[in-house]
Amino acid sequence: MKALVLAAGYATRLYPLTKEYPKSLLAVGPKPIINYIIEKLEALDTIDEIIVVTNSKFFPIFRDWKRRLNSRIRLSIIDDLTKTNETRRGSVGDINFVINRKKIKDDFLVIGGDNLFDGGLEDFISFSKSLKGSPVIGVYDIGDKANAKHYGVIKLDRKKRVVDFQEKPQRPKSSLVGMCLYYFPRQRLKLIKKYLSSKIKTSDASGSYIDWLKGEVPVYAFVFSGRWFDIGDFKYLNEAQKAFE
Repeated sequence: MKALVLAAGYATRLYPLTKEYPKSLLAVGPKPIINYIIEKLEALDTIDEIIVVTNSKFFPIFRDWKRRLNSRIRLSIIDDLTKTNETRRGSVGDINFVINRKKIKDDFLVIGGDNLFDGGLEDFISFSKSLKGSPVIGVYDIGDKANAKHYGVIKLDRKKRVVDFQEKPQRPKSSLVGMCLYYFPRQRLKLIKKYLSSKIKTSDASGSYIDWLKGEVPVYAFVFSGRWFDIGDFKYLNEAQKAFE
């Protein structure tokens, strides 16, 4: 299995902090955000390569970070060849770019580079593999429908199958939200290209892809417990830094 860390965004909501420095490399507690993610990926016996996708602006910074990192798994840094927020590929665009560049034919684990959460990924992977060919997304119950409107909101049936997905709805149907964590089995990777070439594509955001994908194949969810920080702005960055002090 290959793992992809999405770190090609420009994090404009964290300017000026991230104007010249990538969000994933901001320190939370004793180390950069991305290091927590790498440690979770390294703990998985099924991963044989970790890929970090970034943009041309931050590529040299990530290359320097890689030199200082002692990873037991092969780690690659990919430049998605964009230089500005206006020309960014978006999450799905970057996933597709890496699949094509690296000629990925394995099961694919994708995780946002600003994702901080308790616990490991072992149970998520075990659940995903037990479904034998279905995509799986990581979700978190924030316990408050009113606050859920700031995220991609998910509704599940009793078998944990995704039956509804809405990106930042005004009236959320549940308090379950997407974590930007995805397991894509190798036989489903071609659907990303189909989505990007479809006339109904509405966005390159990963949530919009999941909303489309659930109409093509069954998509399931694994609900995480503990703490989760989606570091999109200063409020959540400050909360994470306090929690990891």
